[in-house]
Amino acid sequence: MTDAENQPTGQSPGDTPRGWQLDEAARLRTVAAHDIGSLRESEGLKRLTDFAAALCEAPIALVSLVEETRQTFLARTGLCDTETPRETSFCAFAMLDRDIMIVPDATLDSRFADNPLVTGDPHIRFYAGAPLIADDGMPMGSLCIIDTVPRAGLTPLQQQGLSTLADAVMARLRDSRDAAAWRDTHNANHRALTESHGRFRVLADSMPQMVWSTLPDGYHDYYNARWYEFTGVPEGSTDGAEWNGMFHPDDQERSHKAWSHSLATGEPYQIEYRLRRHDGDFRWTLGRALPLRDEAGEIVRWFGTCTDIHEQKQASEEREIVAQELSHRIKNIFAVISGLIGFAARANPGFRVIADDLRDRVMALGRAHDFVRPHSTHSRPAAAQSSLRGLLDELFKPYQQSGAARIAVTGNDVRIDDRSATPLALLFHELATNATKYGALSRDSGQITVDIVSPDERICLIWSETGGPTIEVAPESSGFGSQLIEMSAVRQLGGTVERDWKANGLVVTACIPAKAFSR
Repeated sequence: MTDAENQPTGQSPGDTPRGWQLDEAARLRTVAAHDIGSLRESEGLKRLTDFAAALCEAPIALVSLVEETRQTFLARTGLCDTETPRETSFCAFAMLDRDIMIVPDATLDSRFADNPLVTGDPHIRFYAGAPLIADDGMPMGSLCIIDTVPRAGLTPLQQQGLSTLADAVMARLRDSRDAAAWRDTHNANHRALTESHGRFRVLADSMPQMVWSTLPDGYHDYYNARWYEFTGVPEGSTDGAEWNGMFHPDDQERSHKAWSHSLATGEPYQIEYRLRRHDGDFRWTLGRALPLRDEAGEIVRWFGTCTDIHEQKQASEEREIVAQELSHRIKNIFAVISGLIGFAARANPGFRVIADDLRDRVMALGRAHDFVRPHSTHSRPAAAQSSLRGLLDELFKPYQQSGAARIAVTGNDVRIDDRSATPLALLFHELATNATKYGALSRDSGQITVDIVSPDERICLIWSETGGPTIEVAPESSGFGSQLIEMSAVRQLGGTVERDWKANGLVVTACIPAKAFSR
């Protein structure tokens, strides 16, 4: 627009030219997002208005942002005022154009002739404003130059320069917007972190367990209130590696080794140790910790708990003592029965063969019971007490030779319990006894393999003898030993038994439902 005749008439500063609609609420949100408060009296913007005034040979140059009720001058050259009411704003019109708005003589323009800024200070006559348009297309204000005398317009170089300077102003405004967004995000994250930390502390302090946390290298930097209540130590006195000094001297090396292993491998930490209470007593405690990892899988922190298990530990030890005593008495009963059988055999020499077999069976039951009975830490067998292979190894010890195992157990292990241990012991004791008398174990070169296979929902135990006497005719299978095998595998365990009298040795296949091994 270069003259008054081309200007729209009858518009207030809130109107929009050319009939296009403006969402004023959205525009004000855009203005607010640029953090204009941080740009007031900006030296960088002041250099731009100084240059604009010099370039256009004008006494006044302004960076004006149009707000809801006022226009704010973020930078100004040749003017003392920092703002004016919006209804007197020339820039409210200039920002709605896409090109520079030029008013040659404001006294001849129906929009501005009665404007207080025209009739009074600073007595505006000539105005040229380059719109300041945000990235979302919303008008924000203008970079304008003002003269107190009418002018025909700007030269092409001045117009180009004013537009270029307006782009520079918008670059500064975008920087302030991005910085404000970053600060808002940073502050929001900080608030969220602070709130999260506060919630964690409240939650941790309300837990009955002692809660602690460490850095990735294991440096302890946090304990909840329960830790300090339990230990009675001053806050912060167990930070770093000082926590290990709270353990019983006999547990310190063991717990430190376990913790070092978890730090080195990232594996969960779990150990029982005695922790010194505030009154000086040591109480059994269960320590646990898990690592917290980032998206790359790197450990960023460890969180752990200490749970007082002193009463449970004492109760468990008392139960173990009682169980061991009962098992010891049962073991003594086996010994007494074996003694009675031996005494009866001496009194009745004709009964000796039967008595020896019976005593061996009782001793096999005793070994099976001893394997699955409750044990202390020192008396517990090397193999897991729920292990079928462990039970078989125990049963076959009397038949093995030093340096060479004559009975080899192969295949996957099977979990057993005390209920299945007894019939399994009778089954394999009977097979081993017969092999010693008549089969593979009756010769030095004989070998036996027990293969454990799982074809379906059954567990098949395949007893295979080799290297024994050649079998020409299958013996009768109606003796007491055979009946005992049937009773153990079929009646008690619900399985089946098949015998194959091969020329090079007996093969017995006992297939038992998997559920019969362990409840």
